[in-house]
Order: sequence, then C-alpha cells, then structure tokens
Amino acid sequence: MPLLRQFFSHRLIWLALLVSLGIGVLFARSVWTIRKDEWDYATQTNTNLAQTLERSLIWALDSYDRSLQGVAREAGNPETWAMPPDLRARVVFDNSLRMEGVGNVFVLDTKGDLILDSGSLEPRKANFADRDYFQAFESGTHTGLFVGKPVPSRIRGIYILPLSRAYQHPDGSFAGVVVGALRLSFFNEMFRSLDLGPNSGVNLFRSDGVIISRFPYGDADVGKTIAGTHNFLRFQREGSGSFVGRAALDSVERLYTYRKVGNYPLIVNVAQATQTILDKWYRSAWMLGGFALLLIGGCMALGLLFVRELTLRQSVSGQLKQAEHDLRTILNNLPSMIGYWDRQLHNRFANHAYVEWFGQAPGEMRGRHISHLLGPELYEKNRPYLEQALQGHAQLFERTITDPKGVARFAILSYIPDFDGDEVRGIFVQATDITERKRMEDALFDEKERMRLTLRAIGDAVVCTDAQGQVTYLNPVAQRLTGWQAFDAAGHNADEVVNLRSADNDALLDSPLRQAIQQACAVDAVRGIVVHRSSGARFQVEGSASPITDRHGAVTGAVAVLRDVTEAVAMAERMAHLAQYDTLTDLPNRLLLQDRAEVAMAQARREANLLAVMFLDLDGFKQVNDNLGHAVGDQLLVQFARRLQAAVRASDTVCRQGGDEFVVLLPGLDTPEAACGVARKILAACDTPFELAGRRVQVGISGGIALFPQHGDTFDDLSRHADDAMYAAKRGGRMRFMLYRGPGADPEPVLPESATA
Repeated sequence: MPLLRQFFSHRLIWLALLVSLGIGVLFARSVWTIRKDEWDYATQTNTNLAQTLERSLIWALDSYDRSLQGVAREAGNPETWAMPPDLRARVVFDNSLRMEGVGNVFVLDTKGDLILDSGSLEPRKANFADRDYFQAFESGTHTGLFVGKPVPSRIRGIYILPLSRAYQHPDGSFAGVVVGALRLSFFNEMFRSLDLGPNSGVNLFRSDGVIISRFPYGDADVGKTIAGTHNFLRFQREGSGSFVGRAALDSVERLYTYRKVGNYPLIVNVAQATQTILDKWYRSAWMLGGFALLLIGGCMALGLLFVRELTLRQSVSGQLKQAEHDLRTILNNLPSMIGYWDRQLHNRFANHAYVEWFGQAPGEMRGRHISHLLGPELYEKNRPYLEQALQGHAQLFERTITDPKGVARFAILSYIPDFDGDEVRGIFVQATDITERKRMEDALFDEKERMRLTLRAIGDAVVCTDAQGQVTYLNPVAQRLTGWQAFDAAGHNADEVVNLRSADNDALLDSPLRQAIQQACAVDAVRGIVVHRSSGARFQVEGSASPITDRHGAVTGAVAVLRDVTEAVAMAERMAHLAQYDTLTDLPNRLLLQDRAEVAMAQARREANLLAVMFLDLDGFKQVNDNLGHAVGDQLLVQFARRLQAAVRASDTVCRQGGDEFVVLLPGLDTPEAACGVARKILAACDTPFELAGRRVQVGISGGIALFPQHGDTFDDLSRHADDAMYAAKRGGRMRFMLYRGPGADPEPVLPESATA
C-alpha cells in the first residue's frame, strides 16, 4: 500500500513523462520524414541531371565523330591527295565540325607526322607517334573512335581530349590517323551552369579511371587515375545508379549519381556533398529538435515543479525549525559575541557569549536598550560608532571591556548595518576577544625591537629579504655600504640593492641571498665588491647568506651578512707588495729579481739568445749622506731609480740591491753590444746633475756587466761576475762600465759611442 500511494502521489511525473515521450516520438518521425524527402529529391534531381549531361555528351561526341569519319573518308581517297593543297584542304576538312571548344583536326601519316592541319594550309612540324591513340591504331588493336588520355596540346599547350579514327589505303592497309581535340574548357562550359553547392561538382572519367574533367575544381587532377578505388570499381561494375561514398582525392562524403556515356568509354558522374544535401534539413532538424526539447523540458519541469511544491510544503516548517536550532547552536558556540540591535538599539538577538562578557543571559537582554548592557561610561564611548552604523557606515574599532570577574579583555568590535532597501533597520554586532593576540603582539614587538637594536649594534652589514628576494631590512652599516636607505630599499630586489661584483674583472656575481632562498641552505662566504649607490665608492666585502624558514621548514626569506674587508684587503695587498718591492724606491727587490731572472734564463735557453745582468753603484753617495743628510741621500736614490727606469726597456727589470747598489736585468738580447748600448744610456742619464735640497749635485756611477750563458748559467754566477766587473770599474777610475771577460781575464771597458766609432 505505501508503494501504491507513492505511485499515485507522483502521477503528475508519470503523466509529464508520457506526454514528453509522445512529443519526442512525433517530432522524431517528422524530422526523419523531412530528411527522407530531402534525400529522395536530391537523388532524383541528380539522376535527371546525369541523364541530361549524358545526352548532351552523346550528342556532342556523335557530332564530332561524324565529322572525323568524313575527314577519314576523304583522307583515305587517293584522288584527294592528287588535288592542289588549298583544294585538298577544303575537301578534306569540309566535314570537320565547327563549334565552340573544338580544336583543329589533324591528319597524320603512318609515321605519326602531321601532314594536314585544319587550322593552317601549311602543316606545322609535329609528330604524334608517341600518343596512345596513334599506337593503338598502328598496332591494329583498336578500330572505330578512340578516346585518348587528356594531354596538353603540343601546338597550343592547353589541355585537350584527343578523339581519333584511323583511315586506310584502298587496299585496306593502315594509312594514318585523323585526330581531333575537344578542349577541356568545352566540358567546363557545359558544366558551368550547374550549382550543386560547396564541395560538389560534375566529373567525367574514361572507363579506365583516367580523370578528364572535375568541375569546378580546375585542371589540377586532369590525367590522374582513380582506377581501383572503391567508388570507381562500383562505377565500372554497375554502369549507372546512385550511392553514398567518400572521395579518394579529397575524402569528402558525397552522393554519387553516375551513368555510362552511350557506347563511349566515358562515365559522367554528378557528385553532391551529403553536407550540402542535408544542410537545410540539419537547420530544420535543429530548430524542430530544439522546439521539441523545449516542449519536453516544459512538461517535465511543470510536473517536477508541482511535485517539488507539494514536497516543500510538507517539509518547510520542519526545516525552518531545524535551521533556527542549528543557527542558534552555531552562534552560541562561537568564541565571539554576536548580537542584533534594531534601529532604536533594542536587542533582538544575543548568543551565550554575553553571559561570560557581561553576565547577562540572552533571554534577559531581549528588548532592552544597549545602554543597559554597556553602562553609561562604555555606552558614551561607543555611541559615535553606533550612530555611524545606523547611518549606513560599517564600523570596526578596538575596545577594552572589564568582565564580571574584573578581568580586562581586549576586543575588536564590528558594527554592520542591516539594510532594508536604502533604509537601515538594525545593526549586527560582533565582538571578538583579542587579549591573547595583543599579548603576543606586544611580546613580538619587544622581540623585534631587541633584534633591531642588536642588528644596529653589529659592525657588519645585515640585509634581510622575503621569500621572493625583496629587501625587508637594512641595518645602518648596510646603508653606509650600499647607499640605500632602509625605507627606500624596502620592496626592491636584493640584486639591485646589494650588487656584488668580482674584484678581478668587475663581472656580476651570483647573489648569495638568491642562492640561499633557492637552495634552502646556507651559502659559504664569498668575496666581492659593493658599489655605493650615489658616490660610486667601491667596498671590498666578504658576504655569507642563510635562509630563514618557518616552523614547517618552508623558506620565508633570507639574511645576508656583509663584512667590510676593504682595509684588510688593502693591507694584504700592501704587505704582498712590500714583500717584493723596495720600500724607498718602489723598485723590485732581490726576491722578485731572482724570480724574473729564472724566467728570463729559461726563455733565453729556449730561444737561444742572451741576457745581461748589470751591477751599479753610485760614486760619491756617502759624501751626499754625510754632507746633506740621509733624507737627501734617500732623494738621490729615488731620482737615480727613476733615471734608471727611463734608460731601460719596459721588459727590463731595475732592482735596488741595498744601500746605493742597483741591479739591472736585461732579457732577450741578440748581441753583447746591446747590453753595452744600455750601459752607455745609463751613463748618459747621470751626466745631468741631480737637484737635491736646492743644490745641483753631480754623482757618478760604476757598473759591471755579465752575460748569459757566456759568463755563467745561474743567476748567482752572473751576479758574482757582474759584481766583480763593477768593482773593477771603480778601481779603474769610476764613471764607467766594465764587461766581464771570464776567470783570470781583466774586464773589458765599455767605451762611449764616440770611441767605438
């Protein structure tokens, strides 16, 4: 019984379903009938069109064939060839057909040469022995009219369809071929008046599948063959009829209506795209189908609407009660105070949180003015916000409320107007306890302040970024190095603010901050240069970076520490320089000279040339020190060092040995005379007096020269021999150079230019 009652209670749905089914069947039958009518009409129309085209083609071909038969008959008459050429042409071609699209008629001899031309009294030079029609008649395999393969004309170059017959000598032997041509434009003109719609047209094939004409697709496919395709096999097998198939050339589905053209080896085919045939039906079907669906949907919707209305009426009261219960349960369990006050600020609803905050139950508050709840003092503080809310402006503010236990609570309150059209009929009030959040904010602020003061006190530059590499903090040292103020750098890309460059080639270095964010691990210290934003000052820094992660391990930013090592690097470079250069003259010392000498001797061995070592000593240096002081003596050494450097090549090395002794290394010499030439330049450089403490002082030099490899194969040997030669120069009168000559031999003086000349 319950099932039966349920069936009858839903009878409207069953009725709607039956009506909808009847509408659907009726419309489906109508649509199918329309489709069948459209298809039958297209089939009959295409059949009539194919028959008309067949008769037109038969008439044209019969007419042309009779013309060719007349020409063949005259060409086979021996008397014709005895006539004068002009009379013979008139007699032979008197029977040729004159119509639009018909080409000239040619008479060929047994070799395929053109001997008579209907278009010219003097036959043009041409041979057609390679044509399929000539070969068929010559071999005797064909009689009667031969329909050739469409080819480009050798005379005019346009596509033609050759039609030919053989003619015979009186004894019946093969005498030649009479060939005429129908231009393919002849068929196109015949088919041009037909409009079968998109992707549709008329095709003319030879019975072996060779394409003669495809209208309106042009001549691109002329001469191709579709022999062996499914469609053409059916053309050949059935001769005439209609069927639906897909084209081998373009894969378009069409309705093919085809007929064999009389007794000729030709097939005419009307091919209309099924989409074109059914296009109008599709539109009608969609329109009718849409209307049917609309009616069906309307019936079903009405039935469902009635059933739904009945069902809703039975359950709406229960749902409303349940919804009210659920809403009160939710609001009473929220951690916030939720209330509603009408336009006169009388309570209409309050949740149980008011008991904890104000000690009043929702039932006690119903209908009371809000001032009874807040008290006079708190009401006066909140009244401006209440008035703004009643004027339609939402309010959000913070307030401190003391609960019945005397505990101060920090709360954030929102007053949301309840609009009835343009009029405010009440306000929703929500108060959320933010005491714990306030405590945490204060603690966080204190922690942040301690961190800020710590970072300000650090002597290194500190740069902080977020997870996207945007700067969030710069301490004062970082501001001094980069030239960016913290407020100006905030939000800028870290690569823009801290632009690290290589100290070697000034190339940009990878940002440690960016690497720390991407790799989620600390980046080892890297050294580079930071360029000040405004002044352009360059600071040598050593920086490292570490990612900042949250408690889940996700990267939220990065911090980089940059230590200014400019002075340390400068000091290291200065110490490295002092280790290899003389402090007073800034000339290479003996350690650097030793290294360069070893390199120069190795090069001299490879290139088989010479190098020279010169030892020099100032004559009278002690007297300058004694008479003018050590400071002036130092000036003399500096000036003498500059003159020495000016007298030698850039590739030579001038070294201060100590005191007033100097050593000169001359690599890459071709002859000993080259070293002597340098010695003369050094002597000439000392001819001019030195300006010392306002006085002109004449100082001489003595020097000795040793050559590699003649005078030694080590630098120590060369130094010792050059020193010996220098002391020989001092003993010999000073202001001269002596060239070492070997053990036991006296050094040889280096003569001035005038003496050598």
